[in-house]
Amino acid sequence: MTAVEVTDVMRDAIWVLLKIAGPPMIVSLVLGLLISLFQALTQLQEPTLTFVPKILAIFGTLVITMPFMISTMVSFMEQLSQRIAGLQ
Repeated sequence: MTAVEVTDVMRDAIWVLLKIAGPPMIVSLVLGLLISLFQALTQLQEPTLTFVPKILAIFGTLVITMPFMISTMVSFMEQLSQRIAGLQ
């Protein structure tokens, strides 16, 4: 493999990583900001108020986006397998 092909594989891998990790991270970020705003406004400093909603929201996001994640990973692996098979 040349340096250009390795760079293409790495770029595709990073893109797949961002597509898969993006939705749960965005949901966690938005929910964290909303909870922090709520805690600042009410001066309620309960530690479980931060963790439990985030865990539930991330779990729900993962359940909802699981088909998209699986199809993205399968298509990336198929492309990678084809590139490996084409090296011969």
